[in-house]
Parts: sequence; structure tokens; C-alpha cells
Amino acid sequence: MTYSVLLATEKPFSAAARQQVVGILEQAGYAVTVLERYASKAELSSAIAGAHAVIVRSDIIDAEVLAAAKELKLVVRAGAGYDTVDTARAKALGVAVMNTPGQNANAVAELVFGMLLYVLRGRFDGKTGRELRGGSLGLHAFGAVGRAVATIAQGFGMKVHAFDPFVEPSALEALGVTPVTQVEQLYERSQYVSLHIPATPETRGSIGKALLERMPAGATLINTARKEVIDEAGLLETFAARADFRYLSDVAPSAATLAELEAKYAQRFYCTPAKMGAQTEEANVNAGLAAARQIVGFFERGERRFIVNA
Repeated sequence: MTYSVLLATEKPFSAAARQQVVGILEQAGYAVTVLERYASKAELSSAIAGAHAVIVRSDIIDAEVLAAAKELKLVVRAGAGYDTVDTARAKALGVAVMNTPGQNANAVAELVFGMLLYVLRGRFDGKTGRELRGGSLGLHAFGAVGRAVATIAQGFGMKVHAFDPFVEPSALEALGVTPVTQVEQLYERSQYVSLHIPATPETRGSIGKALLERMPAGATLINTARKEVIDEAGLLETFAARADFRYLSDVAPSAATLAELEAKYAQRFYCTPAKMGAQTEEANVNAGLAAARQIVGFFERGERRFIVNA
């Protein structure tokens, strides 16, 4: 049987990554269709209709798209977060969903410090800025990205704390990271907090004034995770109450919140023009190749390791 694979990326992979992804799949004997920079859900639904597997990035695979995919057996999200895929509906239809955890981790971690250095140095305006050495960094979740951020932070000479109830304290301590058992402690001890939590029913809107007001002087929140985890009303209240608070994000808030932040707090707020965390040549290649290899492993050898909706 010849399997058909769709590479559907509204935000395309780099040319080099795309070529290697297609090469792996074609070498396995699969037929590959590439859909890039599409403008509507209808285009995606049409393209996915005959596919047995699809590779996506932040593309939305909802119930409507799944309904059009009559032959679909596997969705692979080239990246860690998979909240743009309706995993429950996919499971009901017998469609497995995978991610590629860790493949983009270093790219996201480097962006954390790129944004921090840019803002702490006054956006390179030539005036006196601040250094990271000796500062305290809190990691809210300690997955692959959190670990990469910790490694870089230690290179800067920062003190690193982490809160993650799913990671044993001894594992954190082995990496030179101080574990905290309560999320409130993380914010109380950290001048800088970097978010790495997924958007789940438990985490949506969980980062608001109650946590942010606990941070020490010079507080900076960095979000390379998901906008949904932020309580935007609480974020705005924190900006109004604290003249020392900064927010750096790779995920734009809602239009109304963005407009207010830019109008009132532009010197203490920075947001990338588009989500940039995984936008490096290396991350493109790593995630794309992992996705392609997982598809081949799934169909040829029944491999199911990275399925997230089993």
C-alpha cells in the first residue's frame, strides 16, 4: 500500500527542512503533498481529504478538518504543544495524534534570553542597562524547554529555581536547579519567571495578579508557552500597580489587551511580531525530520511512543 502524507504548514518550514522531510517520506515509498501558506480552512480540508497522515506546525486540526479527512490515521505536530489539534475528536475517529517533544527546545530557550537581553539593555538604545549574572530565574514547568533554559541561565551565572509537580526534586537538584514545592514560592523567589506550561483546563488563565504581585523588585515575566495561560485582566492590573514589572512574550495577547499594553506600557512590554520560538533552521530540521520518521515508524513498525491521545 502506498501511504499519502500531507505536509500542511500555514507557516512553512525552511526550504532545507522541507526538502529533508519530503525526502525521508519519499524514500519510504510514500506520496507527499505540500500545502504551505494556505489562506482558509477549506484549502486545508480539501488537501487532507485523501491523506493517511499529516504533519503540521501550529495549524488547527479541529473537528471540521478531521471530518474531511476520511483516510486519516495519524496527525503529527512538529513541535511539543498540540492544543491546536482536537485530540479527543481524533481519538473518537481512530486517528492517532503525536508530537515531537524536545526538538524545538533549544530554539525556544535561546529566544527567552534574546528577549531578556534586548529589554534589559534598553532595547540597545546606548543607555545603561542591567546584567543577568546573579539574578534569580524561576522556571514554571521543567520539560525539555525548561531544561534548556536552565542550562543557558547557569551559563549566565543565574540562580535557577523550578516548580513542576511532575518532576522529582532530586532530578532538579542533580541539574543544579533548586526545586520549590509551591507555585507561590517560585514567584516569590524569582526576579525573572519563564513560563513553559501547556494550555490545559487547569492552566488556562492561571497566571495573574495573585502570582505576579508576589515577585520581587524588577519583576519580569517571560512567556514562550501559550497566551491562554495568562489572566489578561490580572496582567493589566499588575502593570498598573507595579512600575517595575515587565512582560516579554512570544505569543500575542488578545487584540484589546495588546492595544492597551502598547499604549500605556510600551517600555515595559515586548512581544515578538510573530511566534518565533521554533523559527530557527535547526529547530525546523529537528522537528520536521522527527515528524517524518515517526510517520514511517508508525506505518512500517507500529511505533506508538509519542501518541498523546491513546
